[in-house]
Amino acid sequence: MMTDDVGFAATSAFGGAIPTPNLDRLAKRGVRYNNFHTTGMCSPTRAALLTGRNSHAVGSGAVTDVASGYPGYSSIIPRSAASIGEVLRDNGYNTAFFGKHHNIPSWESSLSGPFDHWPTGLGFDYFYGFVIGDTNQWNPRLYRNTLSVDAPALPQGQTLDFSLADDAIHWIHQQKATGPDRPFFAYFAPGSAHAPHQAPPEWIARFKGRFDRGWDSLREENFQRQKREGVIPANATLTPRPAEIPAWSSLTPVQKRVYARYMEVFAAMIAYQDAQVGRILDELDRMGQSDNTMVLYLVGDNGPSGEGAPAGTLNQVQHMSHDFEQSAEEVAGVIDTMGGPDTIELYPAGWGWAMGTPFRYMKQLSSHLGAIRNGMVVSWPGHLNDTRTVRTQFAHVTDIFPTILEAVRLPVPRQVNGIDQQPVDGVSLDYTFTHPRAPEQHKVQYFEMFGNRAIYADGWMANTTPRRMPWEMGNPGGNPYTDYKWELYDLARDFSQSRDLATANPAKLAQMQALWLEEARRNHVLPLDDNLAKSRLGASHAHYASGRTSFAYWGGNLSISENQAPSFRSRAFTISADVTLDVERATAPILARGSRFGGWAFYLRDGVPVVRQAYTQRPQDQAEIVGKIALGRGASNIGFAFTPDGAGKAGGTMCMTVNGAEAGCGHLDYADVKDAGQGETMDIGIDTGAPVSTDYAANGPFPGAIHKVQIELTGKSEAEKDKKL
Repeated sequence: MMTDDVGFAATSAFGGAIPTPNLDRLAKRGVRYNNFHTTGMCSPTRAALLTGRNSHAVGSGAVTDVASGYPGYSSIIPRSAASIGEVLRDNGYNTAFFGKHHNIPSWESSLSGPFDHWPTGLGFDYFYGFVIGDTNQWNPRLYRNTLSVDAPALPQGQTLDFSLADDAIHWIHQQKATGPDRPFFAYFAPGSAHAPHQAPPEWIARFKGRFDRGWDSLREENFQRQKREGVIPANATLTPRPAEIPAWSSLTPVQKRVYARYMEVFAAMIAYQDAQVGRILDELDRMGQSDNTMVLYLVGDNGPSGEGAPAGTLNQVQHMSHDFEQSAEEVAGVIDTMGGPDTIELYPAGWGWAMGTPFRYMKQLSSHLGAIRNGMVVSWPGHLNDTRTVRTQFAHVTDIFPTILEAVRLPVPRQVNGIDQQPVDGVSLDYTFTHPRAPEQHKVQYFEMFGNRAIYADGWMANTTPRRMPWEMGNPGGNPYTDYKWELYDLARDFSQSRDLATANPAKLAQMQALWLEEARRNHVLPLDDNLAKSRLGASHAHYASGRTSFAYWGGNLSISENQAPSFRSRAFTISADVTLDVERATAPILARGSRFGGWAFYLRDGVPVVRQAYTQRPQDQAEIVGKIALGRGASNIGFAFTPDGAGKAGGTMCMTVNGAEAGCGHLDYADVKDAGQGETMDIGIDTGAPVSTDYAANGPFPGAIHKVQIELTGKSEAEKDKKL
């Protein structure tokens, strides 16, 4: 099991304020690790977990969204690094994967494949989940194996994690029904607590007022609780708040009220996710499987997120794409909607910093422990000694692969399907199971993410100082090799990376820097690139952009991934739809893309063509143009044509036709409309995920037939050339 964007100090199992009783019960019958490390971001950590190799060594040095042609950053996991799923499947295990898979190259993420890097292509018999960085918990965009599936029919008030747990339980039931003597391997990776932060309202209510004292106070409380419970050493130091994060005392009363609500939603999301894990554990208990099941629980794929910036956001996609901001006063006006289906929020960075107690910084900044130190729990009845002793040996996500193989008494394969395998970089943690104070065996480990870098060796860590905060989408400039300051820490005596010894011990620092460079060369980390400006993301997209300007879709009930769909951003386009209606006054989507948080819908309302544009979720950022001609039963052609206002202008004109006759025109305020949230698709005859409009039944059926939709693009899109993540 692995959760998402959950910091070291978030859960009660590691001294945090959010109760996670089911993680706690695993910890009580297992062991906790307080010196476990990830890579600092999701795709790299997940690749390292699946393969047992360092992330750059398997083409996954950054998230797939910024892939480049360099070997360490291609986003292509090679066949020379078979996944744990493939190795176990080839040795008689049934294998299944539930939740987030952010390791598909962007150009392979469509329903036409290729599917080599989908979970079923990486050795998993079965997959149910999503294939991008996150998804809407209320209106998820999901896949079963390699097919798009409708959003689950969730019980009232439940979110995606409920469905993932349900599916995992059903798969275990089926596996034991048809192969009771075969072992199984299940990888459960919910998107909680990555943005969007969403949770059932009754769970949010449980935390009302719990965080009113703010992030400075919460961090101090976490620190004292961690010491009291033995999660961290008694001599650990609480590192200071970064200057980029405001003191809680400096905030206005309205800011405090709004920011506390953000944290209440985040806490509810984690607590709710823990309850769903509990349902799986309860079922294993009921089936008599718990005593014969090894559970490895990675509490986060990286440190907590700081990408919400100091103020947080109710629309995480437009926050990054359009620098979308709302004042605390504006957010206060919709405070009761936070965490529900009408927001895709991300909390202020101050809460992320508090979730990483006692360390500095957050996700992305892999130079510091706040980004890379995560808790881990292992439960394996009958195989662990002295479960009350916290394991303190250095461990890394690459260690999971060899640990599992040693546990099931399988060797690391030299070949898989006739392909020689790369050496495994991880070290089995089996030695810590029965000898809690055994000397650590993972001696050296490098880290790198967007130019932030570090090297661990025998208790020492040398690392760079960040030049860009996680919420800053830009290029820090200068030379990524020479313009970073370096720091040095003796982690054997300084648990929280608090006392910089670089000036006092320059010889040791030089030795560690040389070791980092050696490891970087060996693992394809070079060349360094610390640029997260629009140009880097645009360049990544250019690798697989087809250059097509004409698109034909033959029929309805189709979904096309954003990466494969024509872009409407800041460019002229036309849509021609040939339909046959079986009813008068039909209401149904013809083409929809994105969601109400950002997107377009071209549809019929009582037989009249309508265009709805959503720049953000705010009413003032949404507009519609209604046609003047209603369609009756039978065959019709509906046309839509958008013309941007021109250089330096924000909007454009939309005109409609019905069977060649003009049906109305209108002006729209925006031309650069970004599809939101992640994983939303362009759909024909349906509107999957979070719908753009509530006027129609999003999942159909269309009242008749869509025979063909033809899209033509004209001109060039400046927005697409430099689009952000």
